[in-house]
Amino acid sequence: MSIDATTAVHQLLAGLQLIEHELLLFAAFWFIISALDELAVDFSWLALRFTGKARESALKQSEEVRPLEGRAAVLVPAWSEADVIGAMISHTLAVWPHPGFALYVGCYANDDETIAAAIKAAKSDTRLRIVVHDRVGPTTKADCLNRLYAALCVDEERGNFQYRSVILHDAEDMVHPAALSLIDDGLNSADFVQLPVRPEPQAASHWIAGHYTDEFAEAHAKAMVVRDALGAAIPAAGVGCGFSRERLAELFEAKQDELDGAMGPFAADCLTEDYELGIAMSRGELKGRFLRFRDHLGELVATRAYFPATLEQSVRQKTRWIHGIALQGWDRLGWSGGMLDFWMALRDRRGPLSAIVLATAYSLLVVEAILAVARLAGWSEGLLLSPLLKTMLAISFAAFVWRALWRFGFVAREYGFSEGVLAVLRIPVANVISIMAGRRALMAYIKTLRGSDVVWDKTEHASHPSDHTTETPQQAISR
Repeated sequence: MSIDATTAVHQLLAGLQLIEHELLLFAAFWFIISALDELAVDFSWLALRFTGKARESALKQSEEVRPLEGRAAVLVPAWSEADVIGAMISHTLAVWPHPGFALYVGCYANDDETIAAAIKAAKSDTRLRIVVHDRVGPTTKADCLNRLYAALCVDEERGNFQYRSVILHDAEDMVHPAALSLIDDGLNSADFVQLPVRPEPQAASHWIAGHYTDEFAEAHAKAMVVRDALGAAIPAAGVGCGFSRERLAELFEAKQDELDGAMGPFAADCLTEDYELGIAMSRGELKGRFLRFRDHLGELVATRAYFPATLEQSVRQKTRWIHGIALQGWDRLGWSGGMLDFWMALRDRRGPLSAIVLATAYSLLVVEAILAVARLAGWSEGLLLSPLLKTMLAISFAAFVWRALWRFGFVAREYGFSEGVLAVLRIPVANVISIMAGRRALMAYIKTLRGSDVVWDKTEHASHPSDHTTETPQQAISR
């Protein structure tokens, strides 16, 4: 190698070392900030556990399917859901035998297969109401929900009655027999209640679909429990959430005044209208609750569903979440409220920043690999770390181990020891998905700022959990 070439290589390697040093500082700083944030939640949860305020209550068998105190309307938007909507309808109508609830399924005139599947599953059950949207689909999920809301308003006027609660579910959901009664009871002391979500493991997708079990197992057993105990605003997950009909009507009236004739209480121009509605219904004088109960057999009263099993579908779904919660949420909800709500808003909207920090960390692996080869060849010396940077890296590593232990514990408790081990191994998978989704969300958000329409970039569903269980709905009720 010539002298000029050698000099150029050394300059390049020196530049890479400088880049590595700066990236290490950036990543370590934000890892520590994130660790402090998570530690605050961890110790809050531990304090609640020690005082008995975070213990899961167990329902008696007689409490699981009890009469409703008022009528309940369950809204299910459905676009291109022919593979799952039939099973969802059949299972829901069977395990919720209450005469006081109605299942509203929103379809589109240009989606004949979903309409046919819904009709076939009805089996003449008068509690099912199939509502065909007057607009060509797909529009947005919120738009479909607003159409269903309009239909229930018409039914109330014609029947001279009013629903007590409005409950949201998706076409792929498998409801728990006790969930409807639990939501109905919860609305005695709250304006909005949210039940846990329990992603179901999928043998064909241990890594992609499996990372949802990890995230929800921890978030809905710890973070949401802490939010509820501290009195912070509770975000709605879009499934297993119930709203006071009266409060929802008041919110709709306020929106009509503010927006000069809103089409319904759900924000049609928002990708995460459920999240936004939950926050709105648990702020100020309104109260939201997160209810975590187990049935008499110890099973979690939660909404079960299969989450995306492929990388593309998972990235698309999380893109929508980050876009709606982090980016649109900043625009639409702002930073109002006290310090507690400000803290929780920061946690909810950290997706884009997390993606940048994680991308930086993984870029460091590439840079370090190049420099390691250079050191083996004798072209470069090792990077000299300052005492401060060494301490920051040590703290970051300790925080990672701490997080992995918590992730293992929550997943192992809900899904078993082997899934707990896999949860730790799946952390890099979740990180890569977050990086990809963060980038796509930012690009999608920029497009909307330039005038592009918000579209329903929905997740495809090919199977319903009830298709893979040997327990009949009647057995689920009686067990």
